[in-house]
Amino acid sequence: MNVDPKVQASLLELAGVDTELSQIAHRRKSLPEQQEVDKLETERTTRKDAAVTVQISMDDLDRDIRKLEGEVDAVRKREARDKKMLESGTIAPKQMTELQHELGSLERRQGILEEELLEVMEQREASERDYEHAGAQLTQIEDELVDAGRRRDDAVADLDVAEKRSAERRESLVSGLPADLLALYEKQRALTGRGAALLQARRCGACRIELDRNEIASIANKPADALILCSECNAILVRTKESGI
Repeated sequence: MNVDPKVQASLLELAGVDTELSQIAHRRKSLPEQQEVDKLETERTTRKDAAVTVQISMDDLDRDIRKLEGEVDAVRKREARDKKMLESGTIAPKQMTELQHELGSLERRQGILEEELLEVMEQREASERDYEHAGAQLTQIEDELVDAGRRRDDAVADLDVAEKRSAERRESLVSGLPADLLALYEKQRALTGRGAALLQARRCGACRIELDRNEIASIANKPADALILCSECNAILVRTKESGI
């Protein structure tokens, strides 16, 4: 295939544009700003779960507090009833003895319940502090996530601009290439990622392998419009003044 040297040279620019587009696509997949957003979202989920766990614990403690308060209230009412009966002076001696014994038991029971209630209330206060701390951490991470999301969006917008510019330039270059040359270029690019490269100092710019002297001599003897393919990677080799041939 014979192709005007100027047209061949445009392949180098096309290869450069395609490299830029590949780099942009790679950056999209491994965008540091997106990785930071993902990290913060994971951390936010973890902190939300921690806050929910503490909330569940607080709910359980509240239920225990209500239960103990109910039991203490019941003991106090029973104690008040027994004292009232004793003060009435209308009960038999045997019943009086039983009531006095019961009052002693009620007093001990009340003391135990009140100690349990105090302990649970202290646990509730500690859990509330934990919940407030978890809430503060969650608020902090959400603020950080907003900032990270803004940086990510800015980075994506920059990539969009760069990609659009490169895509438009590629379309312009492709429109000026012969169909058979473009097909050859695209076939090679699909195989190795580089469809064309500069031949410079006996080295293929695509595979970076140095060609032997005989091959270089053969290339040098071919007309300027002859299309040269690398014997190693099959990329289109474009000759310029930098090729040294």
